[in-house]
Amino acid sequence: MSVGKVWLVGAGPGDPGLLTCRAREVLERAEVVIFDRLVGDGVLALMPRAARCIDVGKEGGRHPVPQREIEALIVREALDGRNVVRLKGGDPFLFGRGGEEVEALLAHGIPYEVVPGVTSAVAAPECAGIPVTHRGLANSLHIVTAHTKEGGIAAQDYDALARLNGTLVFLMGATAIAEICSQLMSRGFAADTPMAAVERGTTARQRALVGTLGDFERKASDFGLRPPAVILVGAVAALASQFAWRQTLPLRDKKVLVTRPANRQGRLSRMLRDLGAEVVEFPCIAAVPLETKLPPLDVHDWIGFTSATGVECFFARLTAEGRDVRELGSAKIAAVGPATAAALRERGLRPDLIPAVYDGVHLGAELAKRGGSVLLFRALDGSPELTETLRGRGVDFDEVPLYRTETLAAPFQPADVDAVLFTSASTVRGFKKACPGLEAPLACCIGVQTAREAERLGLKNIRVAARATLEDLVNILKEDGQP
Repeated sequence: MSVGKVWLVGAGPGDPGLLTCRAREVLERAEVVIFDRLVGDGVLALMPRAARCIDVGKEGGRHPVPQREIEALIVREALDGRNVVRLKGGDPFLFGRGGEEVEALLAHGIPYEVVPGVTSAVAAPECAGIPVTHRGLANSLHIVTAHTKEGGIAAQDYDALARLNGTLVFLMGATAIAEICSQLMSRGFAADTPMAAVERGTTARQRALVGTLGDFERKASDFGLRPPAVILVGAVAALASQFAWRQTLPLRDKKVLVTRPANRQGRLSRMLRDLGAEVVEFPCIAAVPLETKLPPLDVHDWIGFTSATGVECFFARLTAEGRDVRELGSAKIAAVGPATAAALRERGLRPDLIPAVYDGVHLGAELAKRGGSVLLFRALDGSPELTETLRGRGVDFDEVPLYRTETLAAPFQPADVDAVLFTSASTVRGFKKACPGLEAPLACCIGVQTAREAERLGLKNIRVAARATLEDLVNILKEDGQP
């Protein structure tokens, strides 16, 4: 058996948007992922569903898996011929013990690659409005660990650092505030030197505290500062209130789970991130195309589509059967909503009908008003409201299932989520199956049918979008944060 390869990947400070392109590339093809506690949920959600995911998370004072055992695990998986991603919070080599893991790989002749990561030493302060350098205030940066092997903050020439007037950043320093303050003031730092702490930087739980060396121990105690936190000392800390750009974003304190299929998440996730939300893309369902032979297309008055996925599967079947849209003849096209209509327009078909309310009941009612026979292309397990409406109105129709919905297993269980977004009844069912123990403090549903399924499955605090659009789904979150 050939030896596998190991990638030591920096997962960044927590926000999945700060994961590098290279990190995402190698993560997508991993067979084994060995990850730490400080890797954000949004990054963990990118782990391949087929990969074996191993949590070796460590936190201050508690090491579930000792470092030497982690190294042995990495080596063993690679020697068994697997592609291994060692996923580490921040950057692998910045107080991340990546060097020790490289030494273990070298000792066994295992090929490896290092993928640098965005460090919280820079990202966390900047997300709190604190530049680590600034012309006229700080022209140097010094990063120090507050957790050494011997205990306590690292021994440095703090007398020299005081004369440099640069910025000091302490990592893993939330429990060492008293020692940091006393050490620095005893070495020449003035008591009125600005100081700041950023807790859980770049995430929806980010909190920032600003003070001075003289009063920071008391302030941190009153604030209830907890790890993980980045501690910053220097004149730039005073810029926090002036440069606090994140405070202008309406969803900055929301951690949102997006349950749509992976190929449908892009636009919704982008809208949420632009508003400041921490987004965890957590697809609970996937569309599995069926090899259904398409019937004649020119014998019905209307062709109806109930999802963008249905449109994609329809055109895929046309291509597979060596056919094209000329077979539609004079049939008119109906789409359940704007997303489905957009998918049709991308392929050169302009819908003749989009109901005012984007759901099966209203699509069925509008088709009944217009008369004529209907051919529906939809999911095998699609919601029955459309067909029940057509049947109740006496409409002559046929339906062709082009795909089925499959529930996906969850690679991990997200924590501390503020809201879950549902764009169909099937995403609700997938979520409940994938995360049976996870409560959704706010269940945002795109339509009434989705909300009914959420209620049936026991979800609480259900809110329905004013219209079945992604914009109105996001508006639920914006309104939730208003007084």
